[in-house]
Amino acid sequence: MKLGDSDIIILDGGLATELESRGADLKHHLWSAKLLYENPDLIRQVHEDYYRAGADVAITASYQASIQGFAQAEIPEETAKDLLRRSVHLARAARDAVQTDVTRSLYVAGSVGSYGAVLHDGSEYRGDFVLSLAELIDLHRERYAILWDAGVDILACETIPCLREAEALLLLAREFPSSRLWISCSCRDGTHLSSGETMAELAQLIKRLDINKQVVAFGVNCTSPAYVQGLLLASQGDSDGRALVCYPNSGEEYDAVSCQWRSEGVGQQAAAEEFARYGRLFYEAGARWFGGCCRTTPAHIRALRAAVYAQAQAQAESDRTRKSMPVMSGNVNQLS
Repeated sequence: MKLGDSDIIILDGGLATELESRGADLKHHLWSAKLLYENPDLIRQVHEDYYRAGADVAITASYQASIQGFAQAEIPEETAKDLLRRSVHLARAARDAVQTDVTRSLYVAGSVGSYGAVLHDGSEYRGDFVLSLAELIDLHRERYAILWDAGVDILACETIPCLREAEALLLLAREFPSSRLWISCSCRDGTHLSSGETMAELAQLIKRLDINKQVVAFGVNCTSPAYVQGLLLASQGDSDGRALVCYPNSGEEYDAVSCQWRSEGVGQQAAAEEFARYGRLFYEAGARWFGGCCRTTPAHIRALRAAVYAQAQAQAESDRTRKSMPVMSGNVNQLS
């Protein structure tokens, strides 16, 4: 079975924040990618735990990994390329370890993080990039190629804050016609991307530029779950057969200066069961790919999977009941 054949897909949850909860110090411009050379086995273990919690897809630790970022850490270019490949090998090793124990198919997605992640300045939540379209394509090209060639099932182009970067990735995908990807955006409210452009505009852009139907899904990630239902509803009419994907964060806000998640005055970290209740709403709004981003955990994914499948079953039963009801004709108030 290929990724996308199944109606419901469950992604994993936050990687970097889960690594931090297990003792990793990620206060570094490479973030989770730092562990690709410091503690790769911890990355593999988190991937495995997400699979065992019910994730169908693990996303590689390459979100903040780039040739440019590794160069800032004085890591040679060839070593940097090997570390990108390692991110895939770790996820595949975790998948293989779990696949023998489960009947569902498991997959690996290669994370292609926003240019803002390379800058490490929080601009993936603003979209105020100065690079041109051509420069963005050039920036993403090498990592895109390395991850795809390393054997991922799909590329996760994620936390994209603006249409220009989405356009760059859509044009880049044409250079790799066998590749498949999803595009998910960071958003500022229930209608707009972080840049202020709309989710409806993103859907139209994908429809116009994805001429080879390489984009399997699109949607939203690392955004408060309170905004996601509106964003999905804004996308539903223009999905053009593509799945809608959503994997929000915990509901807190990231402070790029202090490198901390803030909850006071912004939002509290959603508990696993509360997060799962959002999943039911997202299913009703048209999403079929679900997961979690920063500050979500394997417990969130376990609860989310159960809630989404319960909602799907309830909706299917409701549809069957409605179809089995006799069709009334004439004036139901008229006595005969």
